[in-house]
Amino acid sequence: MTQTDPTVTRERFAERPSSRYGPRRAHARRPKRRRRLRRTVLVLLAAAVVAAGGTYGWAETRLRRDVDLGAYGDRPPPGEGTNYLIVGSDSRDGLSEDDVKDLHAGGGGGRRTDSMMLLHTGANGATMVSLPRDSWVTLPGRLDTTTGKIKRPERDKLNAAFSYGGPELLAHTVERNTGLRVDHYAEIGFAGFVNIVDAVGGVRMCLDRDIKDEKSGADLREGCHTLDGRQALAYVRQRHQEREGDLGRSKNQQKLLSTLAHQAARPDTLFDPTRIGPAAQAGLDTLIVDEDMSLRDLSRMFRAVQSVSGGHGRRLNVPVSGIGVPTSKGNVLKWDPEKAPRLFADLRHDRPPAA
Repeated sequence: MTQTDPTVTRERFAERPSSRYGPRRAHARRPKRRRRLRRTVLVLLAAAVVAAGGTYGWAETRLRRDVDLGAYGDRPPPGEGTNYLIVGSDSRDGLSEDDVKDLHAGGGGGRRTDSMMLLHTGANGATMVSLPRDSWVTLPGRLDTTTGKIKRPERDKLNAAFSYGGPELLAHTVERNTGLRVDHYAEIGFAGFVNIVDAVGGVRMCLDRDIKDEKSGADLREGCHTLDGRQALAYVRQRHQEREGDLGRSKNQQKLLSTLAHQAARPDTLFDPTRIGPAAQAGLDTLIVDEDMSLRDLSRMFRAVQSVSGGHGRRLNVPVSGIGVPTSKGNVLKWDPEKAPRLFADLRHDRPPAA
């Protein structure tokens, strides 16, 4: 395949109107060329081939393919389209003690989920669905590694699945409760998230109110700001000032992730080696993916997330029927028994979701 010359590509960008609301004639003349160019540069970003000064083979070896999605068996049949489970964990790998303190990342050991999103791609574009970590779901039967005994299926919060059985049990739990087959898994920890945001020069976010949260360290003013990695992490982790609690936090996470993907795909980031090189390396070094994930799959996932930010996809939350419902496991969020299954059925058959 012929490689795109970055110089020629920059000239093509320069030929476009400076504003997205420029003359319609200029936009109409080059729709195909713009689509081809967009696909090319996004693949370059995700694969870190040209811009990062490496090779495809090098980038392939950087992926940590640690997750066996078929570990528990009894999986739903493949549906139409592709489903990615995107997870932000509170892993502190790569953080010093000072980093942990500065990022307000202390508390608890091990590795737990901090955010979960289901990304579906297919003939009708991309749909990103947040799965709040306090969702009240059924955990499948499993081996209790602490006692060596088989545990029966039980009701618990969704993020408990990761605590009990890591990515494999989490993916199996998502499949069990949605009926969707998880085709690919991607996880990034605190350090990786902060490094990527900083490497691309921060992420531009507009806030409709002041946000101050002692637990996450968020201290942000109303208005538009470029958040650095530490501020962005605090923003997506805070939920105590959200009227909808965990659901509001999920919406913030969707918004920031899609905005970050859109910003990383801008020409001034893609073709600046001082930005895209470190960003690509930070992403590849801190990602944990499933055994079958390739760089091509990763680039498709990135393009889908970027398309959601660009207005060519959908951002949804699982329809709920109760927020803050008290249970033996604390307050939980209950999915709507009619609307949630309908949403997952639409995704399974690659139909535009009604919700």
